[in-house]
Amino acid sequence: MSPPLDGRPATSNAPGVVPRTIHFVSLGCPKNRVDTEVMLGVSDQAGYQLVGDPAEAQVIVVNTCGFIEAAKQESIDTILALSDLKQSGRCEKLVVSGCLSQRYPQVLATELPEVDHFLGSSDMLKLRPILKVADAPEGQHTRVGRILVGDPADYVFRLSDPRRLSLSPASAYVKIAEGCSRACSFCAIPSFRGVQRSRPIGDVVGEVERLVATGTVEINLISQDTVSYGRDLPTTAEDSPSSAPPSSGKGGRRQLVPLLQRLQTVAGLRWLRLFYLYPEKLDPALLDLLASGGPLVPYVDMPFQHASDAMLTRMRRGYRAERQREIVETLRARVPHVFIRTAFIVGHPGETDADFEALREFVGQGAFDHVGVFRYSHEDGTHSGGMQDLVPDDVVEARAEALLETQRAVSIRRLRNMVGRELEVLVEGQSEESEFLLSGRHRGQAPEIDGKVVLTNGTAKPGQLRHALVTDAGDYDLVADLSRGHDSPEGPAKKRLNVLP
Repeated sequence: MSPPLDGRPATSNAPGVVPRTIHFVSLGCPKNRVDTEVMLGVSDQAGYQLVGDPAEAQVIVVNTCGFIEAAKQESIDTILALSDLKQSGRCEKLVVSGCLSQRYPQVLATELPEVDHFLGSSDMLKLRPILKVADAPEGQHTRVGRILVGDPADYVFRLSDPRRLSLSPASAYVKIAEGCSRACSFCAIPSFRGVQRSRPIGDVVGEVERLVATGTVEINLISQDTVSYGRDLPTTAEDSPSSAPPSSGKGGRRQLVPLLQRLQTVAGLRWLRLFYLYPEKLDPALLDLLASGGPLVPYVDMPFQHASDAMLTRMRRGYRAERQREIVETLRARVPHVFIRTAFIVGHPGETDADFEALREFVGQGAFDHVGVFRYSHEDGTHSGGMQDLVPDDVVEARAEALLETQRAVSIRRLRNMVGRELEVLVEGQSEESEFLLSGRHRGQAPEIDGKVVLTNGTAKPGQLRHALVTDAGDYDLVADLSRGHDSPEGPAKKRLNVLP
């Protein structure tokens, strides 16, 4: 679950007018968070005040995840818990949006009478009429449908859409495409997010320029299949105006490198990060950009999903384990100090002990910086969902724990090798460890999902990029001394650290 969205007064209300209040819960992945931020922008335009306490909200919006069973259950539990506020709080309207309602609109409408409106995974702008009705004076309400779930293929985020960041203003996610055209056997995303729809290069660049102009120094590019960005666009998409509608043209040419080349020229952009590169043959031009020392940081997020040829075939991944090894070797050889994040699924139907041992060996030898481990979820509408040779739950859990323990040993070893190095760190604010410490991230740590750098001995403002010397390492986090970075204004090390406002 993503961090809560904090409240602040709306700015679009007339003097003396008490704004209506709204609360958002954003579940699931960063792509969902961007969708939530679009709805937050819609509520800003409608004059609503965002509140952190759902009991104080007149409208509550839950943006759900419907990817796997655990995420679906979390979404349902959250909806039910918040629905109680229609009796005990101020809630007048409960709105459910996102992937879960896109997948099961009729079922949810029947099983959850407490919910007033359902929006799908691409219906963020439909929050406008809901808020307009909620804000209408007594007796002037017009009717808005309860199920407003549309075709996901009708929408791609555009620069002209409203959006307000909900995390640190120094860091932002930017979606470069919607949907996915892959056919992985375990994944239901194409069935409810639609096929891939890429934004024109000019539209993406325009959003990044706008974000950087308002103080953002780190941009994280996300989509479901980033390496395929632009394959669905016409070859002239680079010059498409930001107001142009999503294209249905078939350009067939990947445009990720041209996009990155444009973004690297945005003045003031310090860190540019790529998420979710499908394990294809790496473009030499992309490797050159990753190794260039420019804003594109040497960080590669590439979910391999497994390391057994038999399982990769069953998963319909379209490659064998040897390609994965070649990719890792190429990255290590071509990109100095590269950081690699990957993810794996354990317990897919048919996974044998030998398959799992091949996976564990790959993780132990791969020396990955960050690894996500997912327990297989049997999903309706997927090819794997029709398989019968399921792995027992207790075996799946044991394998997940064993793989995490393997990666923990790798992480400890790699982090300890960083002691004594000076790192550039993006300061995020006060550490959870102590009010006298700061927390930040270095280039090899993505927001929310990777480890942290605990900063000692110095002062810094959230959003600053500072240099610090690594003095200690834990299982997943580092400790670094701000006073020993080459840009420290503090002079001798101090025992206390105060967060500047």
